[in-house]
Amino acid sequence: MIQPASRLISIDIARGVVMALMALDHVRVYAGVPAGGADPALFFTRWVTHFCAPAFFFLAGTSAFLNGLRLGSPSALSKHLITRGLVLVLLELTVLRFAWTFNFDYSGMTLLGVIWALGVSMMLLAALVRLPMAAIATLGVAIIALHNAVGGALFAIEDPPAWLHVVYVGWGFTIGEGGWTFVALYTVIPWVGVMAVGYAFGQVMVMPEDARRRACLRWGGGAIALFVALRALRVYGDPWPYRAQEEFAPLLAFLNTAKYPASLLFLLMTLGPLVIAMPILESARGRVAGWMRVLGEVPLFYYVVHIPLIHVVALGIAALRTPEHIGWLVANHPMFPPEVPEGYVWSLPLLYAVTIAVVTALYWPCKWYAARKRDRATRQWWMQYL
Repeated sequence: MIQPASRLISIDIARGVVMALMALDHVRVYAGVPAGGADPALFFTRWVTHFCAPAFFFLAGTSAFLNGLRLGSPSALSKHLITRGLVLVLLELTVLRFAWTFNFDYSGMTLLGVIWALGVSMMLLAALVRLPMAAIATLGVAIIALHNAVGGALFAIEDPPAWLHVVYVGWGFTIGEGGWTFVALYTVIPWVGVMAVGYAFGQVMVMPEDARRRACLRWGGGAIALFVALRALRVYGDPWPYRAQEEFAPLLAFLNTAKYPASLLFLLMTLGPLVIAMPILESARGRVAGWMRVLGEVPLFYYVVHIPLIHVVALGIAALRTPEHIGWLVANHPMFPPEVPEGYVWSLPLLYAVTIAVVTALYWPCKWYAARKRDRATRQWWMQYL
């Protein structure tokens, strides 16, 4: 068993890889490129980024388990999770909302995105960590496995209340007489279940190396096999039966599962490979692995910085290519902007080139911040939350 104070590089590398993929998806948003489509290049540009959110929530749960070993008590871990969860929610509703839009029309659109859902899930996990591990794992698996059983009935509700949007239905809703508009892109269910399962997975990550490798292969491979079986049988787990998507090639339709809210098949498709990769990444070495590890050591710092950076770059490119469309980039983007202007959309080579440039540029500030966090002489108390 590893020592509680040691750091598993597989978690940092995995997080670093998904942070880089996340930049691809967010550059795509500002590029005006559609979120997938029947064209294979567009489809896989979007599809590969589907691994990001499941990895965020799953590994946040695993990191919480490992942090609990260091803190030494469930009460200390609960306190940390509640505080960090509140910080995440506050960041999403203030700093990140502005970074996405570069405007102060908060009542016109306030985004409840991935950071908000991570924060809420952490606060709920703060209560769950008081339960036996078997109960946490069972609850997490049950949420992931069963939430699609009630999804159809919930979506059929006409004008659902705000709390139901936040918990499961998602998308836009308004509250108050003035009509303050929210967009719940990431809902509490099923993501809190993913975080709970990730917390239970922490026990696997402290097993001896051989046992950990076998467990990851067994559970990750089982998830992939279950995805393939359920997707082929079309009996349960996703609202989009793959044969009903006539515009897609068969393979693309097979992989085109629902993300909002994340279906059972979407989570099996993405979490299975992640679990299999964990023991492989533990032995990863070399320059690229080192770069990814740096990004993964400070994922929230990376997230907070990368959105305004991408936004500024997009404004610069618009000023050079289509200056008449700059206003589109400071509307309520990315959820409620006007329709993408004609002639604005970037090519895929430009999208990928900007992504590489952004991720490369972020390496040095992330390296600096990671060093500050590790150094007790320069580390500040608030760095544990960022």
